[in-house]
Order: sequence, then C-alpha cells, then structure tokens
Amino acid sequence: MKLGKVEFCHFLQILALFLCLSGMNQAEFSRSRSKPYFQSVRTRTKRSWVWNQFFVLEEYMGTDPLYVGKLHSDVDKGDGSIKYILSGEGASSIFIIDENTGDIHATKRLDREEQAYYTLRAQALDRLTNKPVEPESEFVIKIQDINDNEPKFLDGPYTAGVPEMSPVGTSVVQVTATDADDPTYGNSARVVYSILQGQPYFSVEPKTGVIKTALPNMDREAKDQYLLVIQAKDMVGQNGGLSGTTSVTVTLTDVNDNPPRFPRRSYQYNVPESLPVSSVVARIKAADADVGPNAEMEYKIVDGDGLGVFKISVDKDTEEGIITIQKELDFEAKTSYTLRIEAANMHVDPRFLSLGPFSDMTTVKIIVEDVDEPPVFTSRLYTMVVSEAAKVGTIIGTVAAHDPDASNSPVRYSIDRNTDLERYFNIDANSGVITTAKSLDRETNAVHNITVLAMESQNPAQIGRGYVAITILDINDNAPEFAMEYETTVCENAQPGQVIQKISAIDKDDPPNGHQFYFSLTAEAANNHNFTLQDNKDNTATVLTRRNGFRRQEQSVFFLPIFIVDSGSPSLSSTNTLTIRVCDCDADGIAQTCNAEAYILPAGLSTGALIAILACVLTLLVLVLLIVTMRRRKKEPLIFDEERDIRENIVRYDDEGGGEEDTEAFDMAALRNLNIMRDTKTRRDVTPEIQFLSRPTFKSIPDNVIFREFIWERLKEADVDPCAPPYDSLQTYAFEGNGSVAESLSSLDSISSNSDQNYDYLSDWGPRFKRLADMYGTGPDCLYS
Repeated sequence: MKLGKVEFCHFLQILALFLCLSGMNQAEFSRSRSKPYFQSVRTRTKRSWVWNQFFVLEEYMGTDPLYVGKLHSDVDKGDGSIKYILSGEGASSIFIIDENTGDIHATKRLDREEQAYYTLRAQALDRLTNKPVEPESEFVIKIQDINDNEPKFLDGPYTAGVPEMSPVGTSVVQVTATDADDPTYGNSARVVYSILQGQPYFSVEPKTGVIKTALPNMDREAKDQYLLVIQAKDMVGQNGGLSGTTSVTVTLTDVNDNPPRFPRRSYQYNVPESLPVSSVVARIKAADADVGPNAEMEYKIVDGDGLGVFKISVDKDTEEGIITIQKELDFEAKTSYTLRIEAANMHVDPRFLSLGPFSDMTTVKIIVEDVDEPPVFTSRLYTMVVSEAAKVGTIIGTVAAHDPDASNSPVRYSIDRNTDLERYFNIDANSGVITTAKSLDRETNAVHNITVLAMESQNPAQIGRGYVAITILDINDNAPEFAMEYETTVCENAQPGQVIQKISAIDKDDPPNGHQFYFSLTAEAANNHNFTLQDNKDNTATVLTRRNGFRRQEQSVFFLPIFIVDSGSPSLSSTNTLTIRVCDCDADGIAQTCNAEAYILPAGLSTGALIAILACVLTLLVLVLLIVTMRRRKKEPLIFDEERDIRENIVRYDDEGGGEEDTEAFDMAALRNLNIMRDTKTRRDVTPEIQFLSRPTFKSIPDNVIFREFIWERLKEADVDPCAPPYDSLQTYAFEGNGSVAESLSSLDSISSNSDQNYDYLSDWGPRFKRLADMYGTGPDCLYS
C-alpha cells in the first residue's frame, strides 16, 4: 500500500508521539547513595526520586482505568516491605496508586479544557513502621489535548452596516471564533474562516475573519439587507476538523445617489378668492428614493407672476412643499397665477454628481375662483369728532362701502347696536351719514367706538364691517368744586393771621390750556371777623384767622362760604362751604378734642356717671324680662301638645272590617254596647289627655259587663305600675252598633226586596253565571235548587 506525501508525514508524527509518550511514562526511582534523609539537617541530603512528567490523553473512553505511569524507589527490594501513597490534586478520586507496585491509573475521564494538569505528591513508606523511607516529592500529570472542541463565535450573531455603492474590498465587520483546545499543541485550535452564504456580494479573510464587499455598486434601493453565514473550522481547515458557524446581517446604509424628481411637470389648483391669508393652497412633493438626511429637500419659487402673493415652505415630516397665501386674493383684479417651483437636495454627495443634477423643476398654476364677497369699506377705521354741545341730528361724518363683486350690488348701512347700547348715534341706510341721536356728555364717555354694518341689497347675508371712532369735544359745562371733603379745625389759642387750611379745586371739564381757578369769599362772608381767604394764584387758596380767642362754649362750628370761578368761556362758578370746627389743642397746635359738650359735662354728670346709669337701666330691663318669662311658664298646662309629646301612643282603628255580619274573627258581643263608663280615677302625677275628651253617658246594659270589668282591671294595673309610661294609652273602638238608619246596602238582601230588576238573562250567559242565575232567577224552584 503506497502512502502519499501528506499521509506519510502524518504517520511519522503519530509514530514520534507514541515513542515520546512511551519513554516519558517509564519513570522510575533510583536510590541515592547519600546518607538517609533523617541525618542531621546540617548535612545535605541528595534526592532519591528521579522521574519526568507524566502525560495522559484526555477524553479516554475505555472501561478499564487508564494507565498513567509507575513510581519506584530503589529502597524497594520487591519483598513487599514498601508501600506507596499519593496525595494532592485528584488523589484517590481521580488518580489511584497500587501501594505495592507504584502503578498509577486514572479512574475518570479527563478533560484538558476543564483542568490542564494535576500536581500530586508521592511518598514511599515502610509497611511495618509506616515511616517514610524516602522524602516526599511532587510530580505533575499533564493532560494531553485532543481535538474535541469546535470553534465558537462568542459574539455572534453579528449585525453590521456598509454604505451602498462602496468599492470592492470595503471592510464591513470582523468576526472572531475561539477554540477551547490547546493552541500550543498541534492544529486543534488553528481556525480558518470561510463564507457559506452571501456570495458573490461579500467575502471573508480566511485567517482574520474580516468580511469585505466583493461586488461594486451595490444599490440600497434595489436591496438593502443581506444575510451571511460564516464558518470557522479548526485543524487549519483540513478534513476531520471541527467547525462552527454564525450569521452576519449586513445592511446597506443610504447615500445620496438619487436626485429628487417631480412626478408631474405641471400642477393646477383652484382656490376661492375669500381664502384667508396664510391658508394652504397646495402641497407638492418631489420623489426621492433616498432616506433620512439624504432625502431632505428645499423648495423655492424661482419664477412666475405670484412671487409676492404666494410662498412655499417645507414640511419636515413629509418633505412636502407647502404653498400658502401671503396676500389677499381678488378675482376681480387677477384670476390666475403661474409659479415655477424648484426642489433640490440639501445634502449633495460630490461622489455622485455624475448621476445628474440633484434638483428638479415643475410648474404650478393657481386659478382664483370668484365668490360673493361682503361689501368693503373705503377705510378700515374712520375717525370723527363732535362737540358735546351738538344738538340731536347733528351730522358727524360719512362712511362709504362698495360691493367688490362684478355685480356691484347697492349697499345699505346700519349701526351694530351692541357697540352703541345707549343709541347715541344714527346712520342713514343709503348714504352712510352718521348723526347724533341723543345729547352727548364728554365727561361720561369721551370716545365712542361703534361698528357700522354694510349689507348687500341683493344678498343681505353678505355683511361688511367698518369701525368708527367718535371723539367728543369738550365745552365748559361743569363748575369747579372742592378737590376733596376738608376737615378743617381751628385751635382755641389760634393767633390772628394763622393758616388753618389750604384748599384746591377740580373741574370735570378738560380745557385745551388747562385749568385756572380763582378763589374768594362770598359777599356775605367777605366782612366776617373770624376768617379770611387768600388766593395763591396757583389753583389753590389759603384760609387764615382774623382774630384770636375762639371758644367752644360760645361757638364750636363755623361755616365759611368760598366762591370758585374757572377760566372757561363762558366761565362757570360755584359756592362751596368750608366747615371749621373749634378744638382744644396742645402746645404743638394738634387738636385734642373738638366737642362742645366737654365743657357742659362737668356742670352736670360725668361720662362715667352716665355709663353707670345706663348699666342700671339695662339690668332692670333684664330682670323684668326674666320675671315675665317665669310667669308665662307657670301658666302653661302640664299636658303637652300632641305633636310635641313623643310619649303618647294613640292608636286608632278606622277599618270597618267585614261589616256587622262578620263575626268569624272575634266575638262582637262585648263591643256592641259600651253604655256605662265608670268615673275615672286619674293619676295625680300627670294630667291624662282623656280629661279633655267629652264622654257621653249611657245606660247600663248587662251584656257588656265582662268586657267593661276587664278594661277597668287593666286600667287599675297601669295606674299603680311604677314601670308604666306616665300617660295612658287611649284606644278607640268605633263600630256601627246594632242597626243602621240607612239599613243594609248589601246585595245579598236584594232577593227579598221589591226590586223590578229581572235577572233571567243570567242563565243565558253560560255555566260561569249559573250560580247567580239560580240565586236571582224568578223560577219557582230557583232559590234553593
């Protein structure tokens, strides 16, 4: 059988490994020629163990223990006097030793990936004395690796992205597989990468695991995602090696390689001329296959006759161009507009400029539709003035409005009365002339803002609104008066010429040059000997004293009339009275008391005495009220009102029952005649209600004696019972008696009456009325048949 070069090399490697393992496992001990180890510590003892490391293959699957190696001491003569023992990692549990021969075996399957080596200690003991005959020494058992672990992608599955249109060889992502086998021995951990799925678009570097693009110009718009399967195989990819796989999802990211394009070369939209400013007229959009920032566009109007009337903006969410109105449309002025609109990408990639211009143009035509518009005023706001002295019917001004439509319908005017509640103004319905309807007062309302309505005669629903501001001009129609209510005082010790008050005036009018007031005393007060007035020529005046020696006992209050004149044309005047009180002042001239009674009280009673008298009077009134209340309570009866007394228990039986003939339930004999009632013995502690009831007297009838005796016995028991309620319980038994003046109304006696009623027809009604026919029929034997 001939072997190839590769097979021959493998055979030589296996043979060399077998010979090496056979030589290493023959470890023996040789006896040292030195003195025993228990000699003095000062004498160096030469080791008497000689061995190499032991090796054992992992994953042994045999049924017998796996032979590892042999321990032997040159002290052992083979007579069984020496025994060998093991200690350390795995001793007794994994590794056992034959204490007679020193053979070591592994009893369990070993895995190098779990533990690569074990450190143990060996010792030879005298079997009789159990004392060491050789020093204890360590040795290592190494686990020989085999290829029993496949490569694994610990970070898989992978996701990655690469820009579309990338050149060949563009790196996408690197994948890494790990092999738990020993990388220092053989090829068990040498991994090679290959691609199982994803060709011809991508490739992978066999040694590094780097995935790269393999085709140029991959277009995201055609296909944006690829699924790759990558394999990692150990033993350098040779046959018999173990392998593992992972998936890699590669997404092509977008680049701006598609210019925007309008789906149509022209658009047309119709809009009514009444559309408000800022309203949306149309939304247009240029198609762009790109996404995200690469699809962002800007729109602009580059040409046309509607540059100032319309504008276009971008909706950031939809990338649409929104056309809105900037100015009001007027069908009568212009019926259509044409716009040239350009859409262009905001972010252009220079690498793809060769694909064409990244912009596009379209035409938008906007047709203005005519609508019936309301009348329009010639001015948005009219300003008018009128004097407050104007008479009713005075013309203030004129407003004008017209119908903007081609029909030019006549217009009628009116005032919105919600803006002129007091109806100060009128307007001529045809001419628009505004006149006064009532007298005006600037001080009440200086400016009137009214709304004028203009309605089309042919279509009153079309209403235009105009605004008019009417300013009322002032005239001097208000006299001046004191600026405030003055509280003026003069001290008893005031000196002549002393200032006691400074006054000013106000006027509701509003003259163009401001107010100018003149102050003086009236003719009657001009020569008084107490006070004088000085005009300060600054719209104020000063009140001064003319004498001293003011006394409250003589006069406590002075009234000073002051004459005030304004500077209007014509001028108006008024007389205002200043009240001056005489007061007792301290050394600083501050008033302490201004009551004239302060001097009168010492001559009579003091304030304290008056308060004491008043308190006594109030006390007497309270006592009188208490006495009257107590007397009224004594006169009240002991019996309380039925509605207030919650202890009464009056039970009334007003049900007639079945009539006099109904004696099935109880014996009525005892209740037929209650003709005699004994004299009642009332309780002394209360006033029973029965005293207020009138009782008729009846003659005694023997048949109710038992019933009457029973009632009185129960009444006596209730009177003497301390636990009984404080009031009696009155029960009224109301029955009709033995007879009735109206006699019986029962139909049962109709059989014996002289009634003319004929009941023979009851026998014709069927078996259900047979009983009634027998009772009321007129046959000879119908009654008791």
